[in-house]
Amino acid sequence: MRVIVQRVLEASVQVAGETVGKIDKGFMLLVGFTDKDNNDTIKKMVDKILKLRVFDDENGVMNKSILDIPDTKILSVSQFTLYADTTKGNRPSYIKALRGEEAIKLYDYFNQVLSNYITVQTGIFGADMKVHLVNDGPITITLERE
Repeated sequence: MRVIVQRVLEASVQVAGETVGKIDKGFMLLVGFTDKDNNDTIKKMVDKILKLRVFDDENGVMNKSILDIPDTKILSVSQFTLYADTTKGNRPSYIKALRGEEAIKLYDYFNQVLSNYITVQTGIFGADMKVHLVNDGPITITLERE
């Protein structure tokens, strides 16, 4: 499982010109799965995301988690291209990305577990999405569990 975590001031996702998910301050997550991922992987990743200390404390030091900051939310967007392999040639291979039928189950479970702790907005799995965000910092961190 790979997750790109971006600390944002705002983020939204559109499908066919309609906004389907939108947040103000919080995390914008790009989420990808591989065949080794399962519910246990997801629980560990959610724990890592929620405890990631990348928000400033009263001294301006990144020492607070998203759960420590009032009114923060998460925008979660599925992105199988996180498993792109470009080691051979110029056309990426996505063989390591989990197939859609299985990935959607894990993606839904991931968002369900996250929503037990914080408000979560999402894109639409498998749709052609337009993602807009204002990265705060910029803070962008790649998390991986295999």
